[in-house]
Amino acid sequence: MNPVLPGALTEVLARHGDRVAVTDAGGSLRYAELADRARAAAERIARFDVPDERARVGLYATNSVDYVVGYLAVLFAGGVPFLADSAFGPFELSRIAEDCGLDLLIHAPGADVDAIVDETPQGDGEFGALTVSRVRRSETPRPQLLDDTEVCRFTSGSTGRPNCIEFSGAAVSAAAANWVEGTGLSAEDRIACFAALSNGLAFNTSLLAAFLPGASLHLSHGLPTATRVVRLLENTAATRLVAFPALYESIVRRAPKEGFAGVRTAISSGAPLRESVREEFTRLTGVPVHNYYGVAETGPLTFAADGAGSGLGAPLPGVRLLAPEEGIRVRSESMGSRYLNAPGVFEERVDAEGYYRTGDQGHLVDGALHLTGRTSRLVNVGGRKIDPIEIAEVLRGAPGVLDAVAFEAENQHGEPTLAAVVAVEPGVTAQSLRAHCAATLPAFKVPGILRPVDSIPANSIGKPSIERLRRLLTEPSPGN
Repeated sequence: MNPVLPGALTEVLARHGDRVAVTDAGGSLRYAELADRARAAAERIARFDVPDERARVGLYATNSVDYVVGYLAVLFAGGVPFLADSAFGPFELSRIAEDCGLDLLIHAPGADVDAIVDETPQGDGEFGALTVSRVRRSETPRPQLLDDTEVCRFTSGSTGRPNCIEFSGAAVSAAAANWVEGTGLSAEDRIACFAALSNGLAFNTSLLAAFLPGASLHLSHGLPTATRVVRLLENTAATRLVAFPALYESIVRRAPKEGFAGVRTAISSGAPLRESVREEFTRLTGVPVHNYYGVAETGPLTFAADGAGSGLGAPLPGVRLLAPEEGIRVRSESMGSRYLNAPGVFEERVDAEGYYRTGDQGHLVDGALHLTGRTSRLVNVGGRKIDPIEIAEVLRGAPGVLDAVAFEAENQHGEPTLAAVVAVEPGVTAQSLRAHCAATLPAFKVPGILRPVDSIPANSIGKPSIERLRRLLTEPSPGN
């Protein structure tokens, strides 16, 4: 099967040649320059000897111009990019490399990747500040990619490890085209993106979607503080802001008085933005927040074109959405194909009519989606979905731990966070438990609230009582 994305990208890069394509703190590339850089980097990738015709190349880095070059280069080289969250630690990266049979890894020179790569070759100037290394071959047979798979992305799931979602080129292209049509994205737009390009929010709204009409994409390095956001908006005269709810909450707390004059649209996703935060953000900046609803496995699904009062918005073009009492089901042109490393798990969530069961509950009001809860156990923290069973298993492996339960709770600001109640032997502290988690898990999976106890409260049938566990979090700590 002929790949879709290389041809589509070649056409748009040529069509918008003199326009600014992408910038970061270190510089910018016009569309023609981006094409030249990506082609040169593709030649570098093609020189590696890999077992299959399509090289499997992990991208493991923060947002940058060089990241975009690397992504395009893999596609132009005929390979498949695997977009790994830069917050993943060595443990999860090793699982990904083994589960998915990665051949190469594009990464920052200082990244902690020694456990999976051979010696990094020198002279990788085509990738700018990034470099490419050969991934050490695993003895585990690697799973076969589908013929039409062109991009792979990751999400947490019931397997207790990152699930690798295979996307066809047609699905990736449809996600971008339908976002452009459904949100009115134009060549005059300048997108300030503070979400990782490996995440669905940025990948679907700010990568190929930006390039199709000839818009410009502006990326930021480092922690997205309110000050950094304002600086990027002012320096780029951005018209669109793309970020997770936590960033909007940070801006509201900082209450900046300047920087938003050119912004027409702020887009939020990952978890529904609290109404009070949305209202205060708009009052401070004059910019409406447009919620967006998407699922990693299905791509972008809705957009609140009217901003206030429209919930998560109406379905985008190419999306069919049902909201029965048993949970939201969707069918989209941007839907993934399957999990490469978890056979049958994805397929179990697709019904006979081709609708994917999202695990969310909600209802439609005047055509707009409003979420009311979740049917799945995944915890959504800052736009990243975390499997609490995985976290509990890690905690049970700590010295002196008898049992553990992880679940969603609220932090002191009323925001969703991951909490864990852990039955421990005398002398085990929250600090030691946190250190154990940090040694194994990426930072975003370390519970924000850790409460050591003598035993886990159970209900009448012997299962952990979530109600009593939540109550424990409000009680004074016994000194652990």
